[in-house]
Amino acid sequence: MKRTHTCGQLAKKEIGKKVVLQGWVDTVRSYGELVFIDLRDRYGKTQLVFSNESKKALEVANQFRREYVVEIEGVVSARKLGTEKKDWPTGEIEVVCEKAEILNVAEVPPLEIDDRALANEDVRLKYRYLDLRRPTMQHNIIFRHAVLQAIRRYMHDNKFLEIETPMLIRSTPEGARDYIVPSRVNPGKAYSLPQSPQLYKQILMVAGFDRYFQIARCLRDEDLRADRQPEFTQLDVEMSFPSEEDIYNLGDGLMKYVFHETMGTDLKIPFPRITYAESMEKFGCDKPDLRFGLELAEVTDLLKKSDFEVFKNASTIKCLNAVGCGNFTKGDLAKLTDLAKVYKAKGLVTIKIAGGKMESNVAKYISDSLQKELIKKTNAKDGDLLLLVADNFKITNAALAALRNDLGKRLNLYDPKDFKFCWIVDFPLFEWNEDEEKWDAAHHMFTMPKKEHLKYLQTDKGKVHAQCYDMVLNGVEIASGSIRIHRADIQEQVMKALGIEKADAEKKFGFLLEAFKYGAPPHGGFAPGIDRLIALMLGIPGGDIREVMAFPKNKSAECPMDGCPTVPDEKTLKELNMKFMVEKK
Repeated sequence: MKRTHTCGQLAKKEIGKKVVLQGWVDTVRSYGELVFIDLRDRYGKTQLVFSNESKKALEVANQFRREYVVEIEGVVSARKLGTEKKDWPTGEIEVVCEKAEILNVAEVPPLEIDDRALANEDVRLKYRYLDLRRPTMQHNIIFRHAVLQAIRRYMHDNKFLEIETPMLIRSTPEGARDYIVPSRVNPGKAYSLPQSPQLYKQILMVAGFDRYFQIARCLRDEDLRADRQPEFTQLDVEMSFPSEEDIYNLGDGLMKYVFHETMGTDLKIPFPRITYAESMEKFGCDKPDLRFGLELAEVTDLLKKSDFEVFKNASTIKCLNAVGCGNFTKGDLAKLTDLAKVYKAKGLVTIKIAGGKMESNVAKYISDSLQKELIKKTNAKDGDLLLLVADNFKITNAALAALRNDLGKRLNLYDPKDFKFCWIVDFPLFEWNEDEEKWDAAHHMFTMPKKEHLKYLQTDKGKVHAQCYDMVLNGVEIASGSIRIHRADIQEQVMKALGIEKADAEKKFGFLLEAFKYGAPPHGGFAPGIDRLIALMLGIPGGDIREVMAFPKNKSAECPMDGCPTVPDEKTLKELNMKFMVEKK
């Protein structure tokens, strides 16, 4: 290789050395017989100097334009006093060039190759190879590499084996639509792309591999948002003979190691463990942001005694004390009300506290004694603002959880660079689907029920809790897992409780149930979302995982760069025995 050094490598100790550099022209500053070039590669930038002392090199340099790929040969020299670049690793030196060659020319790029002005999403994704040259994107992708390497070191040191599982599998329901791949050699049949390696990692436990991990690609055909893509990456982990405590310790240790190795941040472990019931009670959701307070208060029994019809008819009433927000304007309150309605709340009751009393259009419906009890229960003081939602359990909690997060951000109640982890534990095994009037698996159907709740599987599903858990960071779920069902009889009971008949279960999961007949060990694991974790570590606004992925899709699940998805040609369709049936709009 002709290159002797990278563009981020040279320092004072190399002064006087002859070097060869290759890279992209970042900036050109031409003064006729003196030309300064900033040469860039992924390691950094180096200033080049061309002068009449090397006329041929100067002639070539005068042809340089932004993003030209060039090679130079020259001697490292100290920069003049006062011209150093303190924020560059190479800021104390420059290269006085003796030879220069243009390796490739470049047209004027359609977006800026720096972080001064960000192009819109379509342009960035269409010219992703240019967008990836930007310093921020280079940093994000390099940081991602560092995180993956730290994960692999930690898992290896804890005796986990990295094992790959198939990308072409049979369809198994896991909560989202599968991507389907028609088989040419098996006409009329199709593979699915894996939503996760769930069943295969369980089978690896049956196979006796004891501790497995994989940096797994997962594919789900679902609606997109900032933290969701059709294909994403997760750390898939499974181990035999674990207790829940073993999983928590492993996850705590993993995060502590990764944060220390990649950011120099020392996390305090063990992370807090919060039951699902406690999290819903205090925060209105199962992924609480613990960087600030503003806990919710349950006031159903109290306010049902009032004369306000909305309160009297509601099944759940909860209150959030927005401390110090009594001076909010009508516009502020309207925005809060609109946010609550996004989560299907019919409205938002707002009560200002002044002089130890409530100021609100609903105050007249609440007796003085009830007002005092409400103020005491919410620890409200003069200048505070009480926000109340009265609806069913789900809507009330969802609306107030959103309001809490909004206020935490709006009032700057936390340091964006702080990291607060927790585990949410003791989830229900089932959740009631109101639209279809049936019980669904709250986590997934391979989750082991708590032993003491097995007796309720067919008689009282609402009482059954699961041995499952989520890891949450700053109000975002970054990992989910469980102790799995390892016995065929229990697996069949859970499927029956979900309305999956034995014949149907055999058809969909027969290979797993068959494996359980041959000595499946107790096993469990968890799966952190790597894209989401890295976005949080880097403080990406909105947790947008596209900023930490090399080639993401846009909001329509399309890639503007290569134009996928595309319409297959007739020859391909014929080979696959397929015909597209697309309705005209």
